[in-house]
Amino acid sequence: MSTQLAAGDSAPAFSAPDKDGNTVSLSDFSGKKVILYFYPAASTPGCTTQACDFRDNMASLQAEGYHVLGVSKDDLPKLQKFADEEHLGFPLLSDPELAVHNAYGAYGEKSMYGKKVTGVLRSTFVIDEQGTLEHALYNVKATGHVASLRKKLGIDA
Repeated sequence: MSTQLAAGDSAPAFSAPDKDGNTVSLSDFSGKKVILYFYPAASTPGCTTQACDFRDNMASLQAEGYHVLGVSKDDLPKLQKFADEEHLGFPLLSDPELAVHNAYGAYGEKSMYGKKVTGVLRSTFVIDEQGTLEHALYNVKATGHVASLRKKLGIDA
């Protein structure tokens, strides 16, 4: 079980392949604001809702200087299909060994339909230009999360 992070912590460095096989690293965004979100599985109802929410809010998030990165344990072909089907214009990173998930505490025990299971914790991290966590949000809901995040970021009153 990985340790959960909190606002004020340094964002753990990572590198992972995107859907096209290009390596994406946190250091690529040095001096930029990043929204890093972890989701359980591409092309599932909740994850599709959440990804499309980010897609639909991309222009306003980018206008505020944010770069969005999605991370799952899916393989590259599954991520490519997901991005193509849903017209997702932001990087989706593949982390099948769970190295990035564990670094961010986004994998562990959760309750699913009243049972304790181990799996991906739907989580979102907002990283500032200096690489510090502004927000570390665990067990977020797929629906309405982006709207809630926009309020936390001061984009919406």
